[in-house]
Amino acid sequence: MITLYAGTSPNVQKIYLALEEMVLAYEVEPVDVFGGAQFSDSFRKLNPLAKVPTISDSEGPGGKPITLFESGAILLYLADKTGTFLAKDAAIRAHTIEWMMVQMTGIGPMFGQYVHFMRFAPRPGNEYALNRYRTQVHRFLEPVEGRLAQSTYLGGDDYSIADMATYPWARGIPALLGAGAAETYPKITAWTAKIGERPATKRMLAAIEELRTRLTAFDKARPETLDRVFGRGAHTAA
Repeated sequence: MITLYAGTSPNVQKIYLALEEMVLAYEVEPVDVFGGAQFSDSFRKLNPLAKVPTISDSEGPGGKPITLFESGAILLYLADKTGTFLAKDAAIRAHTIEWMMVQMTGIGPMFGQYVHFMRFAPRPGNEYALNRYRTQVHRFLEPVEGRLAQSTYLGGDDYSIADMATYPWARGIPALLGAGAAETYPKITAWTAKIGERPATKRMLAAIEELRTRLTAFDKARPETLDRVFGRGAHTAA
């Protein structure tokens, strides 16, 4: 049995999606991020970075339990465990991992910083950061748009963990960039719509919404908890 330690972030949504697509038995252990639960000693024993997602698999390699953190590592592990959504062909596998890493090292961090400065940073005074990360968001979306103009999915002809990694971030593009984003990125828009119709995606989104009702919303978080989550105030290293 796999235990998914989860919040509702796009990085968690990737793992929900993979577990649903791969038809793996799993249970969810909610981690109330804006309640500060990730900083508990018990959770840090599972993930010293104090982040979700994290998984524990009671039937890991060789039948021994294993605990993993970092969403890209988890996706690779689940794909190898099930032999699905990651091609055996070496070239296709390499390109799938390549595009998954675009999400891991580019889309995720740049989107995350843009959302932070858009929603949480005081203005005026942070326009430089906001403009920088908005520009970086476009910088990474443009090659993804080009890839999807040439390929059905990010890894090639077949749906893969590269798509699972990127979809939870890409589905929020209209909210981040405005309604005109659909015209700017028509291939991404069509791709997200297609993935959104998959039964596993619908189950994932329903599970996320249900979990959201059980966790602290960011606007209800205690100020000192937000400071710790964002590394500011008494928790800044500057």
